[in-house]
Amino acid sequence: MKRLSPLDPDALTKAQKEVHDKIIAGPRGGVRGPFVPMLLSPGVCDYVQGLGAYLRFDAVLPGKLRELAILTTARFWKAEYEWNAHVPFATKEGLDPAITDAIAEERTPDFSDADEKAVYTFISELHGNHRVSDAAFSAIRNTFGEEATLELTALAGYYTIISMVLNTFQVEPPEGATRLP
Repeated sequence: MKRLSPLDPDALTKAQKEVHDKIIAGPRGGVRGPFVPMLLSPGVCDYVQGLGAYLRFDAVLPGKLRELAILTTARFWKAEYEWNAHVPFATKEGLDPAITDAIAEERTPDFSDADEKAVYTFISELHGNHRVSDAAFSAIRNTFGEEATLELTALAGYYTIISMVLNTFQVEPPEGATRLP
């Protein structure tokens, strides 16, 4: 990290250590990426990581669509760490690499799946226009329900926070990672 020293677990305050240990014990299994700078404020880190854990591991939106929303958000913010962290998850969840490639190149993917197109449109409109059209809203609500519509919106907001932290603190992806154009 360009703007922070490497994390030293032995130098954490009591509050930082509690959040650090909570993250390690949770589904992430480790403190890395955006959570290193977030530990500067253990209160923020705890609430943000809790929201993220819910949205990523327990929410109602299917994994492939969740990862599509995450990648679309990461690309919008040019958050290379997050991009590189989630491309493998998207592939594992079944997202076509051609879609990932198109998003990386800032092209609208050619979707054969209507649900994928609806999620991409919703997230792209939300970031680009700061709102979604009635058509984009209805496509998500009518297919997945109101709970998923709210969770998709929250997912875009959560990964916006993550992207802003990564970009502000210049958290770099691992050596050899894909650089976004």
